[in-house]
Amino acid sequence: MSNYSILLPAYSIGESVLERVGEVCSPWGRRAVLIGGERALGAIGEKLMECARRDGRIEVMGPLLYGGEASLENVHALMDRREVREADMIFAAGGGKALDTCKVLGDLTGKPVFTFPTIASTCAATTAVAIVYHPDGRFDHPHFLPGPARHAFIDTTVIASAPPRYLWAGLGDTYAKYFESTMSSRLDELNHYHALGVVTSQACLMPLLRYGEAAMEAHRQQRVTPELEQVILAIIVTTGIASILLTADRIIDYNTGLAHAVFYALTGFPELELEKHHLHGEVVGFGVLILLLVDGQRERFEEVYRFNRSVGLPTSPEEIGVSRDMLKRVIPCIPRMADVAHNPYPITESMLIRAFDELEIINSANQ
Repeated sequence: MSNYSILLPAYSIGESVLERVGEVCSPWGRRAVLIGGERALGAIGEKLMECARRDGRIEVMGPLLYGGEASLENVHALMDRREVREADMIFAAGGGKALDTCKVLGDLTGKPVFTFPTIASTCAATTAVAIVYHPDGRFDHPHFLPGPARHAFIDTTVIASAPPRYLWAGLGDTYAKYFESTMSSRLDELNHYHALGVVTSQACLMPLLRYGEAAMEAHRQQRVTPELEQVILAIIVTTGIASILLTADRIIDYNTGLAHAVFYALTGFPELELEKHHLHGEVVGFGVLILLLVDGQRERFEEVYRFNRSVGLPTSPEEIGVSRDMLKRVIPCIPRMADVAHNPYPITESMLIRAFDELEIINSANQ
């Protein structure tokens, strides 16, 4: 038996969580530097800094822009800033790329990171990995961390005021965690943390099916409701916990699968400009439909298909800008993706062709 530690995220959620910043963060020092994206800082920056001023225990320096891409170049540029050098801790505000930039910055400087997500599209606020890109936006590598941010402050009023498309895309990426982890681990004898991660992933699906449609309607009205809060928690917290447990060995075997293989195969064709017009979770949510058809989970497929139609997530390649001719080029790439290297059976081109053909028939019958 080996010795190991699992660090799970701490978080606060609600409409007044920023008032707890002094209480939670002051044990880590006196000075914080606030870093994020321009829109995120506009949404939460002044509110956060005012709460810190009233409390008096934390001086917030900045704000600083993270640079627009989660790249090592931007991390190193931030390391040279006086505010970062003088800070005891890093306050990271924004979406996935801003938070991941700050997480790497904290790891390389040894400074604790506290996250303030302003959208609910990913679990970046609570995970122990950061996705690093090249400056031109190409994927570089995953940067694994010793643990998640020290604390995540999830201000529901800020998230409810963000564009609803981010929560909408977050739905697809979140329920994928359940289907991919249960499929990729099916034939394995799992250790404790992997088994716990797979079981936890069930809570990435059920709240979305139950509350997703009502949460989207509340979000469109910029209202914080119990349904919206449950969905935000599933996207940001539950998926983050599952991800930490599933990647504790710093491998992706159980944390990804066929739905993400579909996404990465599609993004491998620059002429599609997929990421320019569509969000990650939107495309992954479509990929889940292919996963379920390939795996023969017809009852689950019908459930997810109905859900996608109810919230407007894509159910056809055309909805993500992929023609039938383009699919002929994409499908051979999917079985070669690392995301399906660990699967209970090999994913083949013939399986995928049958799944896409079946989906086309289903869509035609539902016109």
